[in-house]
Amino acid sequence: MLNATFAAPGLTTFCNLDRLGLTVTGQHVDAHRATLECRVADADDCCRGCGDQRRSLGTIPRRLAHEPFGGRPTTLLVRVRRYRCIACGRYWADDLRKAAQPRSKVSRGGLDWALRALVVDHLSVPRIAAGSGWRGIPRTTLSSRKATGG
Repeated sequence: MLNATFAAPGLTTFCNLDRLGLTVTGQHVDAHRATLECRVADADDCCRGCGDQRRSLGTIPRRLAHEPFGGRPTTLLVRVRRYRCIACGRYWADDLRKAAQPRSKVSRGGLDWALRALVVDHLSVPRIAAGSGWRGIPRTTLSSRKATGG
């Protein structure tokens, strides 16, 4: 008989957010949609200019469509922390390039799911949009993803 080892349950791992560099801090689930509140796992809290201390300026919310879980569309509400260097006055925010392309409305996990649904499952683009709760998939996002082979 196999000796199974179990870990504590976690939405971060279940929703594949650890590979996107995000950690789940909260959830809101209703009959039609799931929203996962997230933060960047590795805080970018050292000044890139001088390496000195930073001062937190709070957070700004960023919404990203993600792959659906539990038969309902899933949205990531990422709380992006903003900083200011005490020594040189430089401003910056947490780096989200691992989770999504700049200005994208879809996470990298959501984009992977959409491409799998399109190519492997042969779903139509309107069906993918309906299943994920997106208003539409920007053509530039899909074409750039196919061109890079990712």
